[in-house]
Amino acid sequence: MNIVVLDGYTLNPGDLSWQGLEALGNCTVYDRTPAPDIVSRAAPADIVLTNKTPLTRETLALLPSLRYIGVLATGYNIVDVAAARERGIAVTNVPSYGTMSVAQVVFAHLLNLTHGIAHHTDAVRQGRWSSSADFSFWDTPLLELGGKTMGIVGLGQIGRAVARIARAFGMDAIAYDRSPAAPVPADVHLVPLDDVFSRSDVVTLHCPLTAETTRLVNRTRLAMMKPTAFLINTSRGPVIDETALGEALENGTIAGAGLDVLSSEPPPPDHPLLHARNCFITPHFAWASTAARRRLMEEVIQNVRAFHAGQARNIVNG
Repeated sequence: MNIVVLDGYTLNPGDLSWQGLEALGNCTVYDRTPAPDIVSRAAPADIVLTNKTPLTRETLALLPSLRYIGVLATGYNIVDVAAARERGIAVTNVPSYGTMSVAQVVFAHLLNLTHGIAHHTDAVRQGRWSSSADFSFWDTPLLELGGKTMGIVGLGQIGRAVARIARAFGMDAIAYDRSPAAPVPADVHLVPLDDVFSRSDVVTLHCPLTAETTRLVNRTRLAMMKPTAFLINTSRGPVIDETALGEALENGTIAGAGLDVLSSEPPPPDHPLLHARNCFITPHFAWASTAARRRLMEEVIQNVRAFHAGQARNIVNG
C-alpha cells in the first residue's frame, strides 16, 4: 500500500511522529506540494492524504491508481468529492479532533475584544500605565459577558462547545442550524438565521463552507447587527464578504471582529482586513494545539487502517 502525504508540515512540524502511518504501508511525506507537483507526487499512491492541497476533478482523472483520499481536517471542500465518488475513490475526514481547541480560541478572541487585552498590553509597554496618575488604567469600555447573547451559526460539535462555555459565562445562547445532527441542548434556543444577527451581542460562525454559506455574512446581515456587537469566525474565510466586513468595521456598523480564517491564506499584504479598525486576526491556528494535532494524527491512522481492512470510517462521499 503506497501512502503519500502531500502537505504534512502543519499537522506535524516535527513534534509528532509519522510512525503509526508508516507501519501501514510505504509512506512518503512532503511538507508542502506546489500545484505543478501534485500529480507527479500523487501518481504512485493508493492513498493520498491532504490538508489544503487541492484535489480537483481534473487532477483525480490523472491518478488512476488512487483509491482513497484522507483529508487531514474536518472540512473537506479541498476535494472534489463528487468526482471522487464517480471514480470509486473513498474520501474521509476527521471530525471533532479540534473541538475544544477551536472553542477556546473563540473565547480568546472574545475576551480580547471585550477587555481590549492587546490594546491595553500595548499601552502598558508604551509607558502609559507608568505615567498614569491612578493605580488602575483603561481607555476603552470594559464589557462583562454575563447577560449578553451569544449567537451561534452552526450547531455542530464546536458550536455546542461554544454554547456550553457561553452559558458558563452567564450568557444566553441562541443558534441557527439548518439541520441539527443531534437534539438541541435545552439551554440553547434555535432561531431563524437573521435573528442570530439581529439579536446577538456576539455572532460566532461554525458552519462548513458550501455554496449556500459562501458570503453568508454580507452587507445585509452586517447591517442587521447591533453597533455594539462582535463577529467571530473560526470556520472558513469565504463565509464572510471581507470587503463588506472591512466597511462595517470602519463605519462602526459593528464594534469589532476576531478572525482565525481568511478567504486567502496566507493573506496578501494588501488584504482589506489586515488594518481594519478593531479587527484582530490570528493565523488559522485555532485547530493546531499540540493536543488537537495529536488527536488528528491518531484519527488519520485509524481511518487509513479501517480502509485497509475494508471498513467504512468517517467516509464523507459514501
